[in-house]
Amino acid sequence: MSEPLPVPEPLVTETDIAIIGAGPTGLFAAFEAGMLEMRTAIIDALDTAGGQCRALYPEKPIYDIPAYPAISAEMLVEKLMAQAAPFHPAYRLGQQVTGLTREGAGGFTLTTSTGGIVRARAVVIAAGGGAFGPNRPPLEGLAAYEGRSVFYLVQRREDFRGKRLVIAGGGDSAVDWALSLVDVAARVMVVHRRPKFRAQAENERRLKALAAAGRIDLVIPYQLARLEGREGKLDAVWVATLDGEEKRLPADALLAFFGLSMDLGPIARFGLALEHGLIAVDPATLATSVEGVFAIGDIAHYPGKLKLILSGFSEAAMAAHAIYPRIHPEKALHFEYSTTRGVPAA
Repeated sequence: MSEPLPVPEPLVTETDIAIIGAGPTGLFAAFEAGMLEMRTAIIDALDTAGGQCRALYPEKPIYDIPAYPAISAEMLVEKLMAQAAPFHPAYRLGQQVTGLTREGAGGFTLTTSTGGIVRARAVVIAAGGGAFGPNRPPLEGLAAYEGRSVFYLVQRREDFRGKRLVIAGGGDSAVDWALSLVDVAARVMVVHRRPKFRAQAENERRLKALAAAGRIDLVIPYQLARLEGREGKLDAVWVATLDGEEKRLPADALLAFFGLSMDLGPIARFGLALEHGLIAVDPATLATSVEGVFAIGDIAHYPGKLKLILSGFSEAAMAAHAIYPRIHPEKALHFEYSTTRGVPAA
């Protein structure tokens, strides 16, 4: 018996709220909207839900989620999707929102890169920093090694078991992954151009303690100079000081953590007021300069903003309550705790 064919997604989706971005903040926004009996459609350019959190560091522990001393990004996303599941959000993944137009009745039409259309009465932008990509080191022939022995993110620690690793960078990502991979890799060498790291103080202390114990090599003050190998297989990474002194580091893989370049992409053309390359919002409601459009999470900017997942969760709840009168103008919203109300029937 042949397998049944997958049911195609509808070309047009009708919903109450269109959520742009399927990261943790967008997923929690679907739950908060559901608790207020509002339907949602979640649109994301990535093929799976979870956003940058899941794409960049699925196995990396997150320590600042309430009630979880540590939780992996992968598990956090799974739990957020399970939390939103009773409200049946419509996922439209693998498609970027390319256009946003206001309709006469106060709603919006969103068009996507795959030709899909989402019609909604309100829009919540939870797109993190927008489209993102790694800042690549300026090394000759780099492209031939990318994805084979040069990487900008770690999706599975086991991929690096028994390998000689050069980790380049001085921020949280470089330090965190050095600490995480030291028990997996054959050797971990951290290259940074200065003794001081831009990482959490406790993690920097742990890194230097492991170096003092001979478990990690701190290659300081050096920066990447060139790659040695052929056909995408790395044999060594050459590093150099500012004075030109060079050193050869035998290596099987290079992990380069020089941050991400962010681009709002089509969102920058939606006619929203921007500040510092982010969307300016009212901190009380998360409303943007366009009525009916809200922004939450890292893409939202207001005085005193903290770029924490926890802040995004709070903003998701505030935005949902601000949107409620647009969706249910005939009903008064009486605030109730979830312990009293429970989960409304989906």
